[in-house]
Amino acid sequence: MTAAPPVIAIDGPAATGKGTVAKAVAQMLGFHYLESGSLYRLVGLVALRKSLSLSDEAALAAAAAALNVAFVGDAVRLDGEDVTAALRGEAVGTAASRVAVFPGVRTALVSRQRACRMPPGLVAEGRDMGTVIFPDAVLKVYVTASVEERAKRRYNQLIEKGNSVTLQSLLRDIRERDARDSTRAAAPLRRAADAIELDTTNATIDAAIAFVVEQYRARTAAEQR
Repeated sequence: MTAAPPVIAIDGPAATGKGTVAKAVAQMLGFHYLESGSLYRLVGLVALRKSLSLSDEAALAAAAAALNVAFVGDAVRLDGEDVTAALRGEAVGTAASRVAVFPGVRTALVSRQRACRMPPGLVAEGRDMGTVIFPDAVLKVYVTASVEERAKRRYNQLIEKGNSVTLQSLLRDIRERDARDSTRAAAPLRRAADAIELDTTNATIDAAIAFVVEQYRARTAAEQR
């Protein structure tokens, strides 16, 4: 039997830098990259555009199953439309967190995520990559940071884009999202038992990227001995 392509699973809450780290690691290793959160953001975007109730699991699951999405480079296309910028909106992010609590939605997206596992390998980033989607990942990393630092990062990002926000409102939103993600019945956000923790509160992005790459190379070297 041919061995399945290796997976590096990178999980963690919002604004920890896990997406930046995961994408850079994928580029350094020449691996494919999966940002699983974009799929939930797509469902959230569809729900908002079609005025679907964010508490209607059946309708949301149907929307998830019917997604006509294509990832072209850094762009995300929904029904042929480039929705990359729209997916980064705060309303879409909040909607994504709300629709992600439903088992029906998560089930509809499982096969799409697992289909991204292709040679030479995959770096998968999200909240349940190491616990549910790729439990056999060769390396699992749980990225964390203090809630204050995460709110500050999000605040700076939004201010740079010209958005009017307050640090206190972002702190509240992040805490609420953490609570939803970690207490949902379906695939809650949690550190896998065999995951390595990476705290980015005081770490540079370059140091975080180097840490993950070194851990992966150490794992693969050990397997080849």
